[in-house]
Amino acid sequence: MVRKKTVRKKKGTRRKSTRKASLGKRWQRLWPSLIGAVIVVVSCFFLFRAIFTSSVADNADAPKGYTVHGIDVSHHQGSINWELLRNSASIDGYPIIFAFIKATEGSDIVDSQFRKNFEGARKYGIMRGAYHFYRTTTSAKQQAEHFIRNVELQPGDLPPVLDVEIRPQGISAEDFRQGILEWLARVEQHYGVRPILYTYHSFRQQYMNDPVFDLYPYWIAHYHVDSVRYKGPWAFWQHSDRGQLPGIKEKVDLNIFNGTYDDLKPLAIPAK
Repeated sequence: MVRKKTVRKKKGTRRKSTRKASLGKRWQRLWPSLIGAVIVVVSCFFLFRAIFTSSVADNADAPKGYTVHGIDVSHHQGSINWELLRNSASIDGYPIIFAFIKATEGSDIVDSQFRKNFEGARKYGIMRGAYHFYRTTTSAKQQAEHFIRNVELQPGDLPPVLDVEIRPQGISAEDFRQGILEWLARVEQHYGVRPILYTYHSFRQQYMNDPVFDLYPYWIAHYHVDSVRYKGPWAFWQHSDRGQLPGIKEKVDLNIFNGTYDDLKPLAIPAK
């Protein structure tokens, strides 16, 4: 006959089990409140950031001493709320006065947001201009005609802009310069106003360091510096590519005009 072994219960086991069960129930009751608190904190953070940083984040380093501020946009900025931009956006306390809008590229591309942006800027009283992105793989004449077909400028609009920032491919530096001049001459002939020439500081020095290009208002791209390091005259300065403004979800290029608003108005296309 086998003798049964007596099993003794450890003291406190029941009390520990009861305590764990009690804590578990307490956490179950607190868990929804904790989740709600986290949601409130996260929501407040994003609301605070939207309210207090939407018009100033990355804009605080705007060059001092300039009062006429603007932007340049394309499809990369998505759908723009021009009304909100006009009524709420400011840089150093100054409103957005002008906007350069991408119209065309090469000899066959029209920016997908051009029509909407061009109409939106005019509707809400922002001085507008249109620019062409220059390609070296197609003729300058074809590119000029492509821009002319797609862009109808009106009195009060800024002059057309030629954006040159791609190095010459398969052509000499001289042919590259002649192509740029051909585009500028044809567009000036059509609109009756001298186009603006946009390019980077170093790019101009390398490829367009010729007095003939000084005839055209210069829009210089030179980011995150407190002054323009260019010895010649310039009209516009693209000083940042990281602007954040109400009405534009993506980062946007920021610009200033080298003068007052009264100086800017005569640059626009005159009434006929």
